[in-house]
Amino acid sequence: MQRIHTGTMTVIILPQPVELDVHVDPKDLRIDTFKSRGAGGQSVNTTDSAVRIVHLPTGTTAECQQSRSQLQNRDTAMRMLKARLYQSAMGKDTEQRHTARKQQVGTRSQSERIRTYTFSQDRVTDHRTGYVTRDIKEFMRGGEALDDLIRDVLKHAEMEALLELVESGGLNRR
Repeated sequence: MQRIHTGTMTVIILPQPVELDVHVDPKDLRIDTFKSRGAGGQSVNTTDSAVRIVHLPTGTTAECQQSRSQLQNRDTAMRMLKARLYQSAMGKDTEQRHTARKQQVGTRSQSERIRTYTFSQDRVTDHRTGYVTRDIKEFMRGGEALDDLIRDVLKHAEMEALLELVESGGLNRR
């Protein structure tokens, strides 16, 4: 790991995780019934009480043969399927947050700096846009200097987005 300047700070802004509500469309399911397997006993190998539910878009499967009742087995298998789909969605959400964090942290080298607060010279410099203010106290209070920086950063972001759109050929040329 590289040495970091003693006055360096990294701020990472990540979205809050969202609770996912798993809705399963019945047309996305294939429900199979079959005879229970296992040790003998009454009703084993005589009724189709075991249930297997396959979520067709993801290929996720849940199977249950705990009860003699096909309806109870179906409910249990559906709960298991929803839990697996939820866990899969949460894993993807966690992976996206991890990727976003990694992109924001970067290598933390001096060349990746975004903004410098130089208290001894009463100066704030934004290195992306070139914005400089000579009133750090007003800036830190959230005054006009901060508003100017925000406007400058938004203008810079719009310009970068427009350039990216032009470079990717997203604009139709007439």
